[in-house]
Amino acid sequence: MNSTTTAFPRSVHEKYLGIVQLARTIDKARMVANGTIGEYLYDSPMDQALFAEFGIDAKRLSVVVSDAVKNPSNAPAIEAYVKPLVQKKTPIELERFNQDTLGRRPTGESLTSFQTLRTKIAPDRTDVTTWPDLLDLDESRSVPKRTAGI
Repeated sequence: MNSTTTAFPRSVHEKYLGIVQLARTIDKARMVANGTIGEYLYDSPMDQALFAEFGIDAKRLSVVVSDAVKNPSNAPAIEAYVKPLVQKKTPIELERFNQDTLGRRPTGESLTSFQTLRTKIAPDRTDVTTWPDLLDLDESRSVPKRTAGI
């Protein structure tokens, strides 16, 4: 099985069903099903936060996505599985999750990994302080310059 990454998953910032990170997580599940996950990790800490918030079962989502990869006519099953779970949340809860996810800053061991990656790919971008922005930089997406303290 080929485990080479051939494309990037969508940005953490991109919303699916009004939720950030969800499109990226689904893309990574697709990459697992296709054998193209490469250096990416499905069920990463950011995926786990998404799963915990919405009651998504990582294995179940992986199976639903894999079925859709094998038979594209099953693609609507992805939304059919996720949408009812998302709809259990209020708009305020959805916005809080989105803001928390987009503002996710590294701590502990994650901080060392973050700083190493940022130094490697964009040493001049010390304004980048969140995982979603650093992932975008790493995947050659444009990230606006931030002012100090933001």
